Amino acid sequence: MVFSSLTFLYAYLPIVLVIYFTVPARFRNLILFFVSLFFYGWGGPVYVFLMIFSIFFNFMFGKGIAKYRDVNQKIAKQYLVLDIVLNLAILGFFKYYDFLIGNLNVIGLTFLQPLHLELPIGISFYTFQTMSYPIDLYRHDTDPQKKFINFGAYVTMFPQLIAGPIVRYRDIASMLDDRKENYAQFASGVQRFTVGLCKKVLLANSAGTVWKFVTGLAPSETSVLTAWLGILFYAFQIYFDFSGYSDMAIGLGEMFGFEFLENFNYPYISKSITDFWRRWHMSLSYWFRDYVYIPLGGNRLGLRRQIINILIVWLLTGFWHGASWNFVLWGLFYGFVLIIEKIFLLKNLEKAPGWVCHLYTIVIVLLAWVLFAFTNLNEAIHYFGMMFGSTGTFCNQATLFILRDHGILFILCLLASTPIFRTKWNIFRKDKIQAFLPLVIACALLLCTAFIVDATYNPFLYFRF
Repeated sequence: MVFSSLTFLYAYLPIVLVIYFTVPARFRNLILFFVSLFFYGWGGPVYVFLMIFSIFFNFMFGKGIAKYRDVNQKIAKQYLVLDIVLNLAILGFFKYYDFLIGNLNVIGLTFLQPLHLELPIGISFYTFQTMSYPIDLYRHDTDPQKKFINFGAYVTMFPQLIAGPIVRYRDIASMLDDRKENYAQFASGVQRFTVGLCKKVLLANSAGTVWKFVTGLAPSETSVLTAWLGILFYAFQIYFDFSGYSDMAIGLGEMFGFEFLENFNYPYISKSITDFWRRWHMSLSYWFRDYVYIPLGGNRLGLRRQIINILIVWLLTGFWHGASWNFVLWGLFYGFVLIIEKIFLLKNLEKAPGWVCHLYTIVIVLLAWVLFAFTNLNEAIHYFGMMFGSTGTFCNQATLFILRDHGILFILCLLASTPIFRTKWNIFRKDKIQAFLPLVIACALLLCTAFIVDATYNPFLYFRF
């Protein structure tokens, strides 16, 4: 079940809201726990048991860490290590086993064969969430959760269960135990959810059809400009797809009384790759910073060690996104660029005109998206070739078709990638026509519904992670 489906919008969500706000407050975490398990089970019932097991052992190991962290740190550390190993073992088995065995088979080691297991939806997201709990307990950054249902509600919370943002336990611990839902927060959540839905349905899906069209062209029909337009539309698709999901997750969280941290901050207006990764998928960046980069030493042990730490983090970041060599190269590519910026380029960019910095950032990001988009490296290399003139044609009929039929979409995506719409929206809200806000939201929902009914393309790209 996806947020941008009629089943979710007009059946699941209304029913859940009615049940949630009908029962007494003390039972709401229990309701949230079970409806979230149902939501997850909709896409893969068998893996609900895997999730329950994950909740159970993380909760129990957390109790062990909390019990011994002040009296016997050695035992507490053993609990922590076992918890991390078990979490990573489950993630590694389901997500990376076939990748490892497939590569061994390629070099002639055929004593094991891939299992071709279906990847549990969102396993990368909820594994990182559950791991943050025992780590923060061990560090004394949070207090233990005494109620299994409350912890289960945290892990399974359907608004952010499948594709983030990665919500750390310490950020919502107090809300799990005591939150006061109110009308203003609920209304804000509906508005935020609607914005995310519009991003996904109106912009991401539409941009995705253009990308699908470009990648379906024969090489002889793909000019240089067509290839660049194609990857630009892919950049719009993945941004509005993922940031739209995050907006919907944050909005749903508000409806249920939770405040999730922001996950995107207009990354395409960045003027360096360092700035880009402070704005893109911020919850993942914070996770790797706090649980990998800083424990490795961060920038405290000299430049050489810092470079090694950056490469480790970005190797893991790439591998987190998928069990494929293109993701590994994507992560390392960003790692090397960030190292170059760290050593000398960032200082030079600060002195350069703003448009030069922005152009540099966008070009690097688009090149990286090519690596990200094609799991087959030969296809990525071929697409790079078309971007840089391997077909010998700069502009053709396909280019003109995209510009003519999708030019308005391109402009809308471009503007929506900047804060301009948010600024105008805030002015609208403060104006005397505030009373028309519910009507605007209702019209937006109806428009999205019409697009969903007519859609043949409606996936969430980050579900595969």
